[in-house]
Amino acid sequence: MAVESGYSSNPIVDAFACTVRDCGIEGRLIEPFFASMRTDIRDDADRGLVGFDREQHAAYVYGSAEVVGLMCLRVFTREERLAPDEAALLERGARSLGAAFQNINFLRDLADDSRRLGRDYLGADRQISETDRLAWVAEARAQLESARISLPLLPKDARRAVRCALELFEELLDRISRTPAAELYTRRIRVPNAVKLGLAVRAGARTLLERT
Repeated sequence: MAVESGYSSNPIVDAFACTVRDCGIEGRLIEPFFASMRTDIRDDADRGLVGFDREQHAAYVYGSAEVVGLMCLRVFTREERLAPDEAALLERGARSLGAAFQNINFLRDLADDSRRLGRDYLGADRQISETDRLAWVAEARAQLESARISLPLLPKDARRAVRCALELFEELLDRISRTPAAELYTRRIRVPNAVKLGLAVRAGARTLLERT
């Protein structure tokens, strides 16, 4: 493996391996990521709608999103000296933000995931109901709030980008919260480009005005 040998002839893999070494990204974060990615390679389209139960959902989200947040955190704080309580809060925030992003993506992509992939990441063996939709929206919103608490501890350059992403997904979640479950299976909810631009400007300006 390139991470262990320190070299790969593939420039993308080599760059990843260098980042892993330079930023102290542990194997315990890398292995779950590839486990979830292998799940995505599987073709379920011919098996009908294949649902993920809560345990499968949690394992997939941890590997596909929460560990990505933790890897990004290693990069963002590479040169920072953090107290143990600060590091713990940032790690909770990184995991919460990754999980929120993924759960919001699942809600947004219900139509494509169910039709093209034959997969429903939010349901055990059926389409989600209105009650399910509201519960997933509430869970994702709580995860965003958990992540928001840790924002002030991020270095300012990273904070600007993370805040922008958080607020963009929050806007997407707001739109999903106003969309019936049945409709989510027929179309993909989007945030217009003009709204995205406004959110980016606002997030950048707010971060710029912060003293630290």
